[in-house]
Amino acid sequence: MYSNQMYPIPYNWRTPGNAGRATFSPYPQNPVRQIPAYYPDPAYAHGPVYEPEFRPAVMNRNDYGPAPIAFNIEEVTKRNNAYRRALWTGSHLQLTLMSIPVGGDIGLEAHPHLDQFIRIEEGQGLVMMGDRQDQLTFQRPVSDDFAFIIPAGKWHNLINTGNRPIKLYSIYAPPQHPHGTVHETKADAMAAEH
Repeated sequence: MYSNQMYPIPYNWRTPGNAGRATFSPYPQNPVRQIPAYYPDPAYAHGPVYEPEFRPAVMNRNDYGPAPIAFNIEEVTKRNNAYRRALWTGSHLQLTLMSIPVGGDIGLEAHPHLDQFIRIEEGQGLVMMGDRQDQLTFQRPVSDDFAFIIPAGKWHNLINTGNRPIKLYSIYAPPQHPHGTVHETKADAMAAEH
């Protein structure tokens, strides 16, 4: 059992000449750090720590980039039900969440100018890669906690072979999708690409 109660970490501790009292300013004078930091209730210090406005149960924005953020990626990935959701988009990298239904797939594709990292948090499938569409010589079964890397230019697909949706996150470098992309279904994704 843990508490999600957060307490601010004081940024500007007074000097010993000021009796050692602490004051808190959520927006310190340092312009680089304009977001307050938080720590968990000390009685439950071993539980997860979330940014107050970013609880895994509530995704209240589609894309948090390019702002700094820290969260439990496993929990957020498992809660995502959209086929594709851009969770964070920056200038050089993008994090997307995907939910691939039973019997579904990502679809055979290649990204000529970007590398891709995928980690499966839940589900099982078959990943295939190759230099040509008709020559997918790399084939591996994957499941919970597996990761695979797709080099730029490789044709690839991931097919759900299990009995529950595959929940995964993908990191593109550089970004592949527009900031804020949400495709509820694969059909939505296909329509957006054409």
